[in-house]
Amino acid sequence: MDEKLDMSWQCALAAWKSHHILGCIKRSVACRLREVILLLYSILVRPHVEYFIQLCSRQHRKDMDLWERVQRRAMKMIRGLEHLSYEDRLRELGLFSLEKKWLRGDLIVAFQ
Repeated sequence: MDEKLDMSWQCALAAWKSHHILGCIKRSVACRLREVILLLYSILVRPHVEYFIQLCSRQHRKDMDLWERVQRRAMKMIRGLEHLSYEDRLRELGLFSLEKKWLRGDLIVAFQ
Protein backbone atom coordinates (compact mmCIF):
# COMPACT_ATOMS: atom_id res chain seq x y z
CA MET A 1 0.00 0.00 0.00
CA ASP A 2 1.48 3.36 -0.98
CA GLU A 3 0.90 6.86 0.38
CA LYS A 4 -2.29 7.20 -1.71
CA LEU A 5 -3.67 3.99 -0.14
CA ASP A 6 -3.35 2.25 -3.49
CA MET A 7 -2.90 -1.52 -3.54
CA SER A 8 -1.95 -1.78 -7.24
CA TRP A 9 1.73 -2.41 -6.58
CA GLN A 10 1.02 -5.19 -4.09
CA CYS A 11 -1.57 -6.67 -6.44
CA ALA A 12 0.96 -6.65 -9.31
CA LEU A 13 3.58 -8.32 -7.11
CA ALA A 14 1.17 -11.08 -6.07
CA ALA A 15 0.13 -11.63 -9.70
CA TRP A 16 3.82 -11.91 -10.64
CA LYS A 17 4.27 -14.57 -7.95
CA SER A 18 1.30 -16.47 -9.34
CA HIS A 19 2.78 -16.30 -12.85
CA HIS A 20 6.05 -17.59 -11.40
CA ILE A 21 4.26 -20.56 -9.82
CA LEU A 22 2.53 -21.30 -13.14
CA GLY A 23 5.91 -21.21 -14.87
CA CYS A 24 7.28 -23.72 -12.38
CA ILE A 25 4.27 -25.97 -13.01
CA LYS A 26 4.74 -25.71 -16.77
CA ARG A 27 8.45 -26.57 -16.58
CA SER A 28 8.20 -29.40 -14.08
CA VAL A 29 5.01 -31.24 -15.07
CA ALA A 30 5.12 -33.33 -18.23
CA CYS A 31 1.47 -34.38 -18.10
CA ARG A 32 -0.91 -31.63 -19.22
CA LEU A 33 -4.11 -33.51 -18.52
CA ARG A 34 -7.08 -31.55 -17.22
CA GLU A 35 -7.11 -33.29 -13.84
CA VAL A 36 -3.41 -32.70 -13.18
CA ILE A 37 -3.30 -29.04 -14.16
CA LEU A 38 -6.56 -28.19 -12.38
CA LEU A 39 -5.36 -29.90 -9.22
CA LEU A 40 -2.05 -28.04 -9.22
CA TYR A 41 -3.78 -24.75 -10.08
CA SER A 42 -6.29 -25.27 -7.26
CA ILE A 43 -3.61 -26.07 -4.70
CA LEU A 44 -0.78 -23.71 -5.64
CA VAL A 45 -2.22 -20.71 -7.50
CA ARG A 46 -5.90 -20.35 -6.71
CA PRO A 47 -5.43 -19.41 -3.03
CA HIS A 48 -3.45 -16.34 -4.17
CA VAL A 49 -6.11 -15.48 -6.72
CA GLU A 50 -9.01 -15.94 -4.30
CA TYR A 51 -7.36 -13.79 -1.65
CA PHE A 52 -6.27 -10.95 -3.89
CA ILE A 53 -9.40 -10.65 -6.02
CA GLN A 54 -11.20 -9.46 -2.90
CA LEU A 55 -8.32 -7.23 -1.83
CA CYS A 56 -7.42 -5.53 -5.12
CA SER A 57 -9.22 -2.42 -6.19
CA ARG A 58 -12.09 -2.77 -8.64
CA GLN A 59 -11.85 0.79 -9.88
CA HIS A 60 -8.53 -0.03 -11.54
CA ARG A 61 -9.20 -2.19 -14.57
CA LYS A 62 -5.49 -3.04 -14.79
CA ASP A 63 -5.66 -4.92 -11.46
CA MET A 64 -8.52 -7.06 -12.70
CA ASP A 65 -6.70 -7.70 -15.98
CA LEU A 66 -3.59 -8.88 -14.13
CA TRP A 67 -5.52 -11.61 -12.34
CA GLU A 68 -7.55 -12.52 -15.40
CA ARG A 69 -4.25 -13.00 -17.25
CA VAL A 70 -3.06 -15.41 -14.53
CA GLN A 71 -6.18 -17.52 -14.92
CA ARG A 72 -5.98 -17.40 -18.74
CA ARG A 73 -2.40 -18.66 -18.62
CA ALA A 74 -3.35 -21.54 -16.36
CA MET A 75 -6.24 -22.56 -18.62
CA LYS A 76 -3.99 -22.45 -21.71
CA MET A 77 -1.75 -25.10 -20.14
CA ILE A 78 -4.47 -27.77 -20.33
CA ARG A 79 -4.05 -30.09 -23.28
CA GLY A 80 -7.10 -30.56 -25.46
CA LEU A 81 -8.66 -27.15 -24.84
CA GLU A 82 -6.31 -25.09 -27.01
CA HIS A 83 -8.88 -24.56 -29.75
CA LEU A 84 -11.51 -23.11 -27.38
CA SER A 85 -11.91 -19.48 -26.38
CA TYR A 86 -11.22 -18.46 -22.78
CA GLU A 87 -14.92 -18.33 -21.89
CA ASP A 88 -15.51 -21.75 -23.45
CA ARG A 89 -12.55 -23.19 -21.53
CA LEU A 90 -13.97 -21.90 -18.27
CA ARG A 91 -17.39 -23.33 -19.09
CA GLU A 92 -15.86 -26.69 -20.06
CA LEU A 93 -13.92 -26.84 -16.77
CA GLY A 94 -16.78 -25.63 -14.61
CA LEU A 95 -14.94 -22.48 -13.50
CA PHE A 96 -16.03 -18.85 -13.37
CA SER A 97 -14.37 -15.70 -14.63
CA LEU A 98 -12.79 -13.54 -11.96
CA GLU A 99 -15.40 -10.82 -12.44
CA LYS A 100 -18.09 -13.32 -11.44
CA LYS A 101 -15.96 -14.38 -8.46
CA TRP A 102 -15.66 -10.73 -7.44
CA LEU A 103 -19.41 -10.31 -7.60
CA ARG A 104 -19.98 -13.55 -5.69
CA GLY A 105 -17.52 -12.52 -2.96
CA ASP A 106 -19.16 -9.12 -2.62
CA LEU A 107 -22.60 -10.69 -2.33
CA ILE A 108 -21.40 -13.10 0.35
CA VAL A 109 -19.91 -10.24 2.37
CA ALA A 110 -23.02 -8.10 1.91
CA PHE A 111 -25.41 -10.78 3.17
CA GLN A 112 -23.39 -11.99 6.16
